[in-house]
Amino acid sequence: MPEKLHLDAPQSADACVIWLHGLGADCYDFQPVALALQRGLPSVRFILPQAPTRAVTINGGYAMPSWYDITAMSPARAIDEEQLEESSRTVIELIEQQRSSGIDPTRIILAGFSQGGAVVLHTAYLRWNGELGGVLALSTYAPTFDDRLTLDERRQRTPLLSLHGSADEVVAIDMGRTAHDRVQRAGGQVEWKQYPMGHEVVNEEVQDIYTWLSARLGS
Repeated sequence: MPEKLHLDAPQSADACVIWLHGLGADCYDFQPVALALQRGLPSVRFILPQAPTRAVTINGGYAMPSWYDITAMSPARAIDEEQLEESSRTVIELIEQQRSSGIDPTRIILAGFSQGGAVVLHTAYLRWNGELGGVLALSTYAPTFDDRLTLDERRQRTPLLSLHGSADEVVAIDMGRTAHDRVQRAGGQVEWKQYPMGHEVVNEEVQDIYTWLSARLGS
């Protein structure tokens, strides 16, 4: 398994989307979606990193690709926060690599599905010291946010699009809505979309993501 999947832009790259997969998946999981989006966004590079393989407590200690261990499911997710911080540092390294290649951070989008979404929310709003082009939070939650979340002006300028299924059986929609609402209360630019789906991605959602990305990264 590669450390990351690099989908270079068909044209000269002037923007980048860094997209994290969910628990138990791999860096190829969102390759078809990224390629479909890239057809309409030919100057956007996509970086799809691979989570390390490690034991996951809630899955009987079975080793699988995971951005962090989940030790309990309720009343809220109990997680290994140091492993989440490690994953966040990986994302920051990718941002810095893109900045070194000439991509301004305000044209870098962090995207993540489920557990990957928790990592990008944590990174964008608690760890990255500056503004980003935006955050795509798919079927996810924010285990490190609470009602005391505060954002400085640069982080407030990082827009958030939260997308969730009303029938999500893995990450309850209320968990996604809570993450969205906490960013909103902290002064963030937020948008919420929900779909009649479970813990998955549907075509309507991909079209909404394309529209949102086009408004921020299109020429």
